[in-house]
Amino acid sequence: MNVTNFFYNQFQVILSVLFILLSVSTLLLVGVQYSTSEKDGYPVVVKPIAWMVILVTFLAVLLVFNNSFNTTLLFNNLLIHDSLTNMVKAVLLMSTGACLLVSFNYIRQEKVHAFEFSLLMLFSILGSMVVVSSYDLLTMYLGIEMSSLCLYALAAFTRKSAFSTEAGLKYFILGAFASGILLFGMSLIYGLTGTTNYEDLAKILIGVYESGLDIPNGLVVGMVFIISALLFKATAAPFHMWAPDVYEGSPTIVSTFFAVVPKIAILGLFVRLLMYSFHDLMDSWQIVILLSAIMSMVIAAFTALTQRKIKRFLAYSSIGHVGYLLIGLGTGTVEGVQGLFVYTLIYVIMTLNAWTFVLSTEFGHKKGRVVYFTDLIGLGKMNPLLAITFTCTLLSMAGIPPLAGFCAKMYVFFSAMEGGMYLVAFIGVMCSVIGAFYYLRFIKIMYFEKLTNWVSFNQVSREGSIILGLSFLFIIGFFLNPSLLLTFTHKIALLLVI
Repeated sequence: MNVTNFFYNQFQVILSVLFILLSVSTLLLVGVQYSTSEKDGYPVVVKPIAWMVILVTFLAVLLVFNNSFNTTLLFNNLLIHDSLTNMVKAVLLMSTGACLLVSFNYIRQEKVHAFEFSLLMLFSILGSMVVVSSYDLLTMYLGIEMSSLCLYALAAFTRKSAFSTEAGLKYFILGAFASGILLFGMSLIYGLTGTTNYEDLAKILIGVYESGLDIPNGLVVGMVFIISALLFKATAAPFHMWAPDVYEGSPTIVSTFFAVVPKIAILGLFVRLLMYSFHDLMDSWQIVILLSAIMSMVIAAFTALTQRKIKRFLAYSSIGHVGYLLIGLGTGTVEGVQGLFVYTLIYVIMTLNAWTFVLSTEFGHKKGRVVYFTDLIGLGKMNPLLAITFTCTLLSMAGIPPLAGFCAKMYVFFSAMEGGMYLVAFIGVMCSVIGAFYYLRFIKIMYFEKLTNWVSFNQVSREGSIILGLSFLFIIGFFLNPSLLLTFTHKIALLLVI
């Protein structure tokens, strides 16, 4: 084999993954060396390590963009590289960098001394990138477990907090149960087809309905088990029960990471697995996806009305948005997949803005930590710029035109109607209307609730201001020129949908 051709065709496309792996190993050794050095006085290296991780994510993004968009199979068809993997990896890395950027205020306030905090995030991203690049069920499982183990540790990172320990334990137990379901589904698929490769599965299942062949019930059951386990990871109903408790109990910066990063990888995997390998079983998995979408939207819409805590409210809001995302996937069309991509990118930016707001105000209250809605009474008067930014984000989440969230929901609902799914689109619109009510209730508290005691809020950190400012500009200005994103996502959807 020509070494030069190997480098350019295969080694280059996995260079970003290898770079992150080497960076994690190096930073771990450096952190252990310096943090345990008696000579240096046992220095706290949390912030330097975090800055290095941000630099690693930035360089990894450059390595991803340096790759071609041509399809390349690696390691005996265990991994794949194409335009989808490029896009999802870039979004994963940039989202992680943004999460780490807004974490410095939290690190300072909570006096976090464990440098492993940022390294666990980076290692979780490594697992997510493997999930996105997987071209085999076994590779997918290894990537999911690599990422999940880090997430379990992050959820229970605050050892002195009983809520954090409970969140980590609950997430670990339920996550292990979901992994067991995933393995059982994979074993059924392998036992009935003799393969776990995505391409081989697509060849075996091609035209099964058109040919009139009887499909083994075990094959459909195995596929449903795999989908159910992945829906758990994506916090979709009815597998959402862990999300509010884990989001509330985990450190806020970890909740921010949970709300953004794992969902991106799972949705990218869903597109590859369902639209390619199980495409010819669409009549079976489409029902599961659409039922989960409807349940996620309905449960989130009505349960969020009763919430009083900010983090639990955003957790149910995230569950609702997953429901809208699944509508695009459930259509099984090019337009639906394109709507899924557009909604995912807009969701990531809206969620980063919302959780950055939470991080900016959590320790900003002079009277103590902000936990409940009522703790934000008077924010519209004391910090009007921050209140306006969050107001626009909430209105965008509610789907109020002409903000970015309205455009995202419009693409998803139109794709559903083009696919003849008028009932699903109608339920989505109704849930969006109900969602607008509890988003407006939040705005009412910030601006119009009567102050019983005069309170003041601290200034937003510099890093938080950057994330809030950039995401705010995107949310209010997306409708001016959406063509670039639409064209790019349409091309990727055309390549994936058969």
